[in-house]
Amino acid sequence: MFVLSTCLLALSLLYLFYKLIDQRISQTCYILHYECFKPSDDRKLSTEFSGKMIRRCKNLGIQEYQFLLRAIVSSGIGEETYAPRNFLSGQGTNSRLSDNLSEMDEFFTETLDKLFSRSGVFPQDIDILVVNVSVMASVPSLPSRIINHYKMRDDVKSFNLSGMGCSATLIAINIVQNMFKTHRNKFALVLTSEAISPSWYNGNERSMILTNCLFRCGGASVLLTNKRALRKKAMFKLKCLVRTHMGSSDEAFTCCTQQEDDKGHVGFFLGKTLPKTATRALTENLRTIAPKILPLTALFHFILRANIQKFGAKYLNISVKRKAIMNFKLGVDHFCLHPGGKAVIDGVKQSLGLIEDDMEPSRMTLHRFGNTSASSLWYVLAYMEAKKRLKKGDKVLMIGFGSGFKCNSCLWEVLRDLDDKNVWEDCVDNFPPKSLTNPYLEKYAWINEEPWTPPPELLQAFADEELEYNSTRLDT
Repeated sequence: MFVLSTCLLALSLLYLFYKLIDQRISQTCYILHYECFKPSDDRKLSTEFSGKMIRRCKNLGIQEYQFLLRAIVSSGIGEETYAPRNFLSGQGTNSRLSDNLSEMDEFFTETLDKLFSRSGVFPQDIDILVVNVSVMASVPSLPSRIINHYKMRDDVKSFNLSGMGCSATLIAINIVQNMFKTHRNKFALVLTSEAISPSWYNGNERSMILTNCLFRCGGASVLLTNKRALRKKAMFKLKCLVRTHMGSSDEAFTCCTQQEDDKGHVGFFLGKTLPKTATRALTENLRTIAPKILPLTALFHFILRANIQKFGAKYLNISVKRKAIMNFKLGVDHFCLHPGGKAVIDGVKQSLGLIEDDMEPSRMTLHRFGNTSASSLWYVLAYMEAKKRLKKGDKVLMIGFGSGFKCNSCLWEVLRDLDDKNVWEDCVDNFPPKSLTNPYLEKYAWINEEPWTPPPELLQAFADEELEYNSTRLDT
């Protein structure tokens, strides 16, 4: 009986150990494929046309025109980004619901058609669907629209995220990650984009009109699974994901908000405390994820340096020119950073102690596609892949920021050598260009003059736009 009891106990322990290992393996999150959205060439938005759009806005004067153009040419955004169709038509920036839905339909049909075709997975195979578009809430929801279009199963579990800002893509991934913990052998779709059509601000508050310059059309669809049998076909494996929310701080909560100005125009307010808040959120997030992705030697080296600096400053009056920085390169091979703007990229570079080669994918994404909100990270990842930088075993750190204020990050492991060019296929060989200087600046250098005297041709252009606007109103 003793021997029998011992054997049964041993078998029970082995079974429990097997179940624990099996459960951990089944919770693994793989990326099978992803597709970024590339609008048609007729939707390209040059700085020249941006100036025309600004002149069409009856609430914007010549001073706002100079301010916005100066912001555009210094933002790092190039001449081949994309705008909604209605912006480029005579209809202008006052979008209708049909414009908003058309923008979303074009994005999800093109990316999903390619994704299903290339992966061999059918719409009816999808078990989980997560869609994030921050500023657009349609009825029925966008997930319902996609389910209806592709005639997905009636038991598909759908989630619709709004108001999450540029950090939403990793929130969507986190939802899938948590669903995979209790649902085995599933396929999940994450669609991430932003509706630019309803986001235009028609007022003249400088803290709110900046967003008109920063965002461009784009989107991405990502296919994920936790099926162990598909591991060899997978591109990436999720190692860990950390979300940091600073919303309990009034300063962080109010630094980036959607609101009305004093004339009732809805737009996005960007406060002066935004850079400070972003730095705090990034610091808190990295403090949490660092022990999960860095070797103990790197953590020990950082702690030792930081304490030596504190001791020297406190007891020896030794001033420190540069504080100790955690060396993330000891655990990370590539940095996939949100291209929210030139200042955002420069700030992250300084905070992480990175070199310009590390920032190249983000800078080139900003230059070629602009800030496409939550989907931007996938354009950055696609650039790395198109440049054949992603090799088996490499680790990729994704970092995104969003209103609220949020900073989210995750670490991906590359499971095989990757070289698909995705949306960069027709242009990646031209990157990085010799210069990122906006050609508009050379042609119209007066936008940086202080004090500024508007040139006669600009005064005439504003007069012509005003005449055309009044004529249109009379016809209406």
